[in-house]
Amino acid sequence: MFVIICPRRWIQGAAREMEGVHSREFGVPTGTAWTAADPVRAWLPEESRLEMPRHGLAEAGTPPQVPAPRGLAFRRLVMLAATLSLSVLAFLTPARIYAEEGFTALEIIALCLFSALIIPLSGWFCSALAGLVLQAARGDRDLFDFPERPRRPSVRTALLMPLYNEDAGAAFSRLSRIDASLRALEAAGAFDIFILSDSTCPEAAEAEWTAFQSFRLTSACRTYYRRRESNTERKAGNIADWVRRFGGAYPHMVILDADSLMSGETLLHLVDAMERHPRAGLIQTTPAIINAETLYQRVQQFGVRLYGRVAATGLAWWTGPESAYFGHNAIVRVQAFADSCGLPVLPGRKPLGGHVMSHDSVEAAYLRRQGWAVHMTGALPGSYEEAPPGLQAFLARDRRWCQGNMQHLRLLTAAGLHPMSRLQMLIGVMAYLASPLWFLALLTGLVIQFQTEPRLVEISTLHGWRTLAEPRHDGLIVIWMATLSWFLLFGPKLFGALLVLGRRRDREAFGGVGFILPGVALEMVMSMVMAPIMMVSHTRMLIEIFSGRDSGWRPQQREAGRMRWSEAFAAHAWEVRAGVIFAAALLARPDLTLVFLPIVLPLLAAPAISILGSRVEVGAAARRAGFLLTPE
Repeated sequence: MFVIICPRRWIQGAAREMEGVHSREFGVPTGTAWTAADPVRAWLPEESRLEMPRHGLAEAGTPPQVPAPRGLAFRRLVMLAATLSLSVLAFLTPARIYAEEGFTALEIIALCLFSALIIPLSGWFCSALAGLVLQAARGDRDLFDFPERPRRPSVRTALLMPLYNEDAGAAFSRLSRIDASLRALEAAGAFDIFILSDSTCPEAAEAEWTAFQSFRLTSACRTYYRRRESNTERKAGNIADWVRRFGGAYPHMVILDADSLMSGETLLHLVDAMERHPRAGLIQTTPAIINAETLYQRVQQFGVRLYGRVAATGLAWWTGPESAYFGHNAIVRVQAFADSCGLPVLPGRKPLGGHVMSHDSVEAAYLRRQGWAVHMTGALPGSYEEAPPGLQAFLARDRRWCQGNMQHLRLLTAAGLHPMSRLQMLIGVMAYLASPLWFLALLTGLVIQFQTEPRLVEISTLHGWRTLAEPRHDGLIVIWMATLSWFLLFGPKLFGALLVLGRRRDREAFGGVGFILPGVALEMVMSMVMAPIMMVSHTRMLIEIFSGRDSGWRPQQREAGRMRWSEAFAAHAWEVRAGVIFAAALLARPDLTLVFLPIVLPLLAAPAISILGSRVEVGAAARRAGFLLTPE
């Protein structure tokens, strides 16, 4: 018996030649951020290039028609009528009370702020109500009518996972689960996995390369790796670079995030749906949250899992082929993306100029502008992501999203976009503008209260007569506005809970009524507690953005850490200050305490809430107590 010993690089080189791949470890172009000591590594197939031209902010003409569900115009008319009717009913009560003594300037401002807030809340409420009705009537069936068993793909699909200074071990663990699921379905041959690294940290890049070498030897799917020398345009540029170099070989691509996980069956269903609907440019799934450890993560996981289905079903019902795109866990037609989604460089300086940050909504709008349908489906399970470990980690990521969504203000009036695409971007803008509007509404209400003295009345008690302050009409208006706002905000959550409680299989999957109801109660309490904190945080973000402060693009925090009290107070200084201001105002008007207490207490306790929510042991305790359990 003979044993042949040869250097490992010879074996790898022969393997590259047999697989038709190219590996480049050195030879960095001059003028980049890399040094000669940083290896630029790649394991890639032969290039199959596509042209992907940039498109401007505006494009002449009307977007071509695309196949749409029957009665879509009627659905939108129903949504519009229901939203406006609910908003008018909410508006009439404060308007009538204010009109009794004539409108003042502040009262008109208060009514305008209330209207700006109540319309999107009413729309959110009506959309979720439609989702509840549809789920009750037809279950999870939707436009795509997914069969019980998807067909075997006739084409190859690329699975793209962009990485940016991530935990390589965790990312490749998720890819291993996807690969194993496809292997079990004997469908791995129809999918190629691409790891697209934008990592700037040499240690992270080295860990990626090491993990990739191990993963490639065991994966059933063909697997490739590329690290860009310059991460221009961040994730959007990362995906565009792949499309231009390799997109010609693949009809479809599934875009993942570093924390994404999708089952093989879901991937097969998506490919099957794209093949059955040739004008579909993109199909977005609705990911559930998994692997929650901290209390904050568990609250998010429970809420999305319990309520997300009615929200997604309702949204898909009235948006049709002009639906939303989240930027991940979606399948995209590659040629359509290449033809449509070369993003513009916005004029002016950052933060509102430069490369598009929240690229997903713009890419969806551009796809629709070129005559491709953008759909959302809530009917497919098996699509997952993870949540940030704590409130502060979420707000750090939210700061970038806020800046990106504010860039969309420049696109709302751009020529050539479909009206529904504009509405989708407006919804994203209002997700952040609602916070300063709410904050201004509270301040306006307080000022109005300070301009009027509370009426004193005497009531009889066991110990004689006592003088109390009776709320004026405008005090009742504050109560009415707050109560109605909370109802419209939490109504969709109640719809999701009703849907699960009304279905035996879902009810058992969540552990039964005894586990669901406490979870719903705790989730709603936590949402109420975090709402004022988000209000002040978003207001601060917008002040920073419009004063010219750029958020940058930092790696996301995905692992739980122990936040110190000093860090918590520094991170939530704005919230604490706002709480002190409101508390000082209540000292002068104690009759308003019950109205403003749900706002003031969370603001004052923001550092403690942030620390409590980021602790793994608190999340574990909630799980042991039976709170916030999900089927997963």
